[in-house]
Amino acid sequence: MSAPLPAAAVPAKRSRRKQARPAELLEAALALFVEKGYAATRVEEVAARAGVSKGTLFLYFPSKEELFKAVVRENAGRKVADAQREVAEHTGPTGDLVREYICRWWTEYGGTPAAGLTKLIIGEAANFPDLARYYQGEVVQPAHDLLRHIVQRGVARGEFREVDPVLAAHLIVAPLVQLVTWRYSLAPCCPPEQLPDPLALLRLHADVVVRGLSVGAPGDGAAAPQPPATPPGQPKP
Repeated sequence: MSAPLPAAAVPAKRSRRKQARPAELLEAALALFVEKGYAATRVEEVAARAGVSKGTLFLYFPSKEELFKAVVRENAGRKVADAQREVAEHTGPTGDLVREYICRWWTEYGGTPAAGLTKLIIGEAANFPDLARYYQGEVVQPAHDLLRHIVQRGVARGEFREVDPVLAAHLIVAPLVQLVTWRYSLAPCCPPEQLPDPLALLRLHADVVVRGLSVGAPGDGAAAPQPPATPPGQPKP
């Protein structure tokens, strides 16, 4: 017969369990919000999936709105903050930074369950504008600001040609949003052989972006080839 646990072990186990509850509640809430949408998800369901009572859920999150905001902060906002730190520490070429940012976006967000938040916000923004504005301020705008900073870095270092960094950020982001929206809408209805490999697609997107922004790319006036001069007295071609 095994010896009984020391008296201190039970409180320690309960303490660890209590510390894990917020993460468990956020995981359950993310799954239900993505599966059912914000309006159809009830806090009772979230609590039940996390294995706690509704009262316990409200100890950590006083309302469904606050629960949703916490889900956004944990699964999307924190990813942007991590990316900001990584970009600040990058010392190599800006083109490499763009490629890494786009591919890491998929592994850290687009290819995870959290990506369903993008489609959820798009679908429910009209009914819950306050939540949409929160998502815009917590996730969308910081991500755009970071991409704008990356483009400006490339221009300042002479690696990228002069472009509008705000428009460039929109162009970089658009295929990413389209990819996760498609993933949670039409992709499940498509035959497997028609589904592109997401990372291969994003690597191609990153390559097109970097080549298009780089100094000497088509459209860069400084690098545009000049036609040969016509000798005096010779007819122009």
